[in-house]
Amino acid sequence: MPALVEVLAAQQPTSHYPLRWPLPFPPEEFVVRKDEERAWVAELDGSVIGHVAVSAVDDDELGQIWSAGAGRPIRELACMSVLFVDDRAKGTGAGGALIRTSVDWIRGSGRTPVLDVVQRHSTAASVYLHLGWRQVGTARPEWLPDHEPPILLMVLPD
Repeated sequence: MPALVEVLAAQQPTSHYPLRWPLPFPPEEFVVRKDEERAWVAELDGSVIGHVAVSAVDDDELGQIWSAGAGRPIRELACMSVLFVDDRAKGTGAGGALIRTSVDWIRGSGRTPVLDVVQRHSTAASVYLHLGWRQVGTARPEWLPDHEPPILLMVLPD
C-alpha cells in the first residue's frame, strides 16, 4: 500500500487524479474502496507503477444512468475505477494492460464495464472513447466541486 500511495501522489500533479489533493481522508481509503471487488497492481522491474480496481455499481443516480445506457440491469454492471499509472511508466503499456485486465475480469463475470471520468481529464476520456467506450450521460456527484463541469459516465458495449 505505501508504494501505491507514493505512485498516486507522484502522478497527481500532472494527471489531476484524484481531483482534490491532498485528499480530505487517508489516501489508502481512495485506493481501496468499501465496494471494491478486485484490484490489480502493475509492476515494472519490481517497482509498483500502476493500479486499477473493479467495484460494484450502486442503485443510485449513476447506476441508473449506466443501466439505461448499457441496456442492462444495475446488477449486471461493474465499475472500473481507481486507474492510475506512474508518470515515469507512461508509454510502457501498463495502463492498457490494467484496463484490459479489469475489463476481461468484468466480462468474465458476465457483466458490462462502466466508468466515470472527470471532464478535466479529457485525455483519459479520449483514450476511453478510442478504446470503444461510449458516453451515456453526465452526473454531478456530491464530491465534485461546484466549479467543475459534470463527470462523464461511460459504458463499454459488448
